[in-house]
Amino acid sequence: MSKSARKEGFARALFTLAAAISILAVALICVFLFANGLPAMFQIGIPEFLLGTTWKPGSDMYGIFPMIVGSIYVTAGAILVGVPAGILTAIYLSRFAGSRVASVLRPGIELLAGIPSVVYGFFGLMVLVPFIRMTMPGRGLSLLAASLLLGIMILPTIITVAKNALDAVPRSYYEGALALGATHERAVFRILVPAAFSGIMAAVVLGVGRAIGETMAVVMVAGNQPVIPSSIFDGVRTMTANIVLEMGYAADLHRGALIATGVVLFVFIMLISLLFSAIKKRGEER
Repeated sequence: MSKSARKEGFARALFTLAAAISILAVALICVFLFANGLPAMFQIGIPEFLLGTTWKPGSDMYGIFPMIVGSIYVTAGAILVGVPAGILTAIYLSRFAGSRVASVLRPGIELLAGIPSVVYGFFGLMVLVPFIRMTMPGRGLSLLAASLLLGIMILPTIITVAKNALDAVPRSYYEGALALGATHERAVFRILVPAAFSGIMAAVVLGVGRAIGETMAVVMVAGNQPVIPSSIFDGVRTMTANIVLEMGYAADLHRGALIATGVVLFVFIMLISLLFSAIKKRGEER
């Protein structure tokens, strides 16, 4: 066997091992969650657990419906704030910004991506919450504050992935559109953006996953009230916040209910990924 063949075989084995470790890690997480969460879910009762509106561990009442609703509301708010801004920023950086402007914006976006969640939470607690309290109804610790903060937090992910997808579109697409008489804006939005649709959808999926899985920042600004909010100015508790707030002292059925909450969250993320995959596939077919 030649030296190059040995190197190629070693590289193939190394990459296979890395892939196997990744798959094993996901499998172990799934086994842990379902093995520890499902028994508690069955003991409480699946309808009572998923649709119950009262969370009082001291009274053995474990209804996580308010936390499910809270997670959906906060994630939807973050999408409304972060996705349009992120995609439009990616388009601007890829096809409109000059080199001087881009050289300033790119480091700023990279810096946003590296800021820890607790720092975002501190910013929300010291800036967003007081602003909402002074200008709008409520105490400031609210669904609105959490949505705005998460919308800011998912921007770096969406911008970076969407921009890479736009940059990967062959330049011949753009030049062909110009040759047919299209303006620069029309070539970008009618040709390049649809051509990068798959990558843009991947950016959205990653952003949604970041939003629905965020914990510390949400805990600091959302108010953490285990009730269904009646307005965007009410406090809210997400599934991730519910787990982190109570896991430190939970035991027995209470602990199992929190792990079962993680199971529900895991299923939610899987369903979101499948939904966006279906949308992505449909867009590619068109």
